[in-house]
Parts: sequence; C-alpha cells; structure tokens
Amino acid sequence: MTLMQKFLGATAAMALSAGAALADPALIFDLGGKFDKSFNEAAFNGAKRWADETGGTFREIELQSEAQREQALRRFAEAGANPIVMAGFAFADALGQVAADYPDTKFTIIDMVVDAPNVRSVVFNEHEGSYLVGMMAAMASESDTVGFIGGMDIPLIRKFACGYAQGVKAVNADATVVANMTGTTPSAWNDPVKGSELTKAQISQGADVVYAAAGGTGVGVLQTAADEGILSIGVDSNQNYLHSGKVLTSMMKRVDNAVFSAFSDGVDMETGFQVMGLANGGVGYALDEHNADLVPDSMRNAVDEASDKIASGELAVHDYMSDDSCPVLDF
Repeated sequence: MTLMQKFLGATAAMALSAGAALADPALIFDLGGKFDKSFNEAAFNGAKRWADETGGTFREIELQSEAQREQALRRFAEAGANPIVMAGFAFADALGQVAADYPDTKFTIIDMVVDAPNVRSVVFNEHEGSYLVGMMAAMASESDTVGFIGGMDIPLIRKFACGYAQGVKAVNADATVVANMTGTTPSAWNDPVKGSELTKAQISQGADVVYAAAGGTGVGVLQTAADEGILSIGVDSNQNYLHSGKVLTSMMKRVDNAVFSAFSDGVDMETGFQVMGLANGGVGYALDEHNADLVPDSMRNAVDEASDKIASGELAVHDYMSDDSCPVLDF
C-alpha cells in the first residue's frame, strides 16, 4: 500500500467517524400527515423545538402507504441517520424486522414496545389524561350526555375512551357516555368528513361535549361541534386555538417531549422501556387564553386535585389495555 493510499484510507475513516458523530436524527410520521394538528404535528413540534434550540437539522418523511414503513426505516438507517424516531404503534412490525440489521443505529418508537437492544419504546398513560378531561366534560355538560369519537378501533384508542368515561362517571355517575370509532383501518386517522358525521349523530343522542381521539379525523369533530354550538375536547396537541372559546380543553399527550428527548440524547440515547404519564409530565390538560373562560376555578381545582392523586398513586385509573375491558363503558 502506498503512502497516498494509506492517507486516503485514513481520511475516509475520519470522514466516516465525523459523519457518525454528526449524524442527523430522523423522524418518520404516521399516516395522516405531518400537519394533522394532532399526533403527528406534536411529533414535528418536538423535532422543530430541538432544531431551534440546537441549530441542528433533522430528516423527515411523511408516509403515503403502509408499505413504506420498512422502506423508510432502512433508507434512513443506510443514510446514517441516528437516532430514528417513529411516530406511531404501526411501525412495530417494520422496526422488528429492521433494528437487528443496524445494531449501531438507535431507534425510538412511540406508542408501542419493541424489545431490541437499540430501541427506546415510549408509551403514554393516555387513560390518566383522558380521565381529567372526562371530569371536565361532565362538569361542563348541561345534558348529562357526552361523547367520545375515536379513530381506528384498537386497544390504544379504547384506552383513551375508558379513561375518559371513568372521569365522567367520577363527577356524575348517572351521565351517559356515547362512544363511536371512525373505522378499523388506518384511514380512520384522516377522515374529517366521517368525524363530522359521527359528531352530528352523537349530538342527536343528546351529547353536548365531544372528545375526539382520532388524529386528523378530529379536525372534523371539532369543526362540527363548533358549528353546532356544543363543546369539544382536542387531543395530543393543544387544539384549543382551532375554535377559540368552543374547545373546552385538549388532552395533551406530550409526543413532542418524547421526540425532543430522543433527538437531544442523540447517538448516546438510552434504550429500553419508558412510560410517560401524569407523574412525569407525559399527559395533562390544556389551559390557555382560548379556553380560560370555559374553565372556572372550581373545575380547575377539582381536576388538579384528581391529577395530583393519580400522579401519587392515591387514585387509580383503570387501563383498558391491562385486560381489554372497561368497567364503565361498553364497546
């Protein structure tokens, strides 16, 4: 080997090392689009906050079909992105196929657990935050009937609904909770027309507060609720601003914090299982200038007291996913 060959080889090795050290993180959005004003947008906001605070850059992709999940993961891993964050439980199968092929790449999956040494699995206690907004719905309701509209009918969304119903019943044991799911396929996350139809159907059954946990479909729920003169409850991101004065609150699921944390930790990210709930700021309810007039001190004090009790373990909210059942709501 000539001296020049040795020099070029060393230069190439240094470039690869530098590339690894300065690897851009990557974010893959779930179906429904980056700007769904809900789950995906919360993930984007976390990535953007990281970029704004650090001056760093990140890669991203919006999927158009289920078939792209594994393809996107491999493309980013081959390109040296690290860590790679996935927004959504539906990436589990693809990540299970991909993670072992790239042992030096760190992955974060949100809303599902994938057992691999280079994977961080982040799940949320959505039932805890949903309990709080259920309390608020029951306090705000004048008809004693409130609604829940979920996206895809899966255990995770039933977890939202069950927590919500428990909060409602804690305030008013005689209240009625009307619950519907948008569909059984991923298209249920991005069907605002169906969301609107379900909202009107629930209003016809007497609902005067409707909670949407349905991704982009929820935009139709909130719009129709505002148009029909009832209150709505947003989800994941703070959606209060979408219809100021007409959205009672939003159940904040801090997907943004999960993404921000993964990007901040970078290639040294600690892997394993991580739970985000009321105790560590993973979920909560939104209060701002857009809904302040809808939330009297009595409501806020009651909800904050319940929040403290849940966080401390004094009050337990049943998790639908623990046994596929809900003590206060039939699906």
